[in-house]
Amino acid sequence: QVQLVESGGGLVQAGGSLRLSCAASGRTFSNYAMGWFRQAPGKEREFVTAISRSGLMTYYTDFVKGRFTISRDNAKNTVYLQMNSLKPEDTAIYYCATPRRIGSDYDRPQQYDYWGQGTQVTVSS
Repeated sequence: QVQLVESGGGLVQAGGSLRLSCAASGRTFSNYAMGWFRQAPGKEREFVTAISRSGLMTYYTDFVKGRFTISRDNAKNTVYLQMNSLKPEDTAIYYCATPRRIGSDYDRPQQYDYWGQGTQVTVSS
C-alpha cells in the first residue's frame, strides 16, 4: 500500500521560504516519478512541479519557475519542495503525488494516482 506523508508547511511572510518534504512508503520509491500539486481555497487543484524517478529531469509550471525547486533522495524515500520568494498567491494546501505505473510520464499531471493528505502553506502579505 502506497503511503505519502507531507510535512513542512506553515505560515510565512511574503518573500520568505519554506521546505516541504514528502516521505513515501509501500513500494520501491526510486521506480516512480514524484510530483507536487496544490489547491487554493475555491480553486481547482493544480500541477506545480514534478521529478523523474532518477531525479535527472524536472518540470515546473510557469508560476513557480525560478522560485521553487523539487528534489528527491531515493535513499531516504523522500521528495522535497524548496519554495523561495513566496507570494500570497502561493497560499494553498500542497500535496505530493506519485503515479501507479512504473514508466509514467513525470510531467503529465493526469498520470498521478496516489496522493498524500496535504500540508497547508500560508503566505501573508
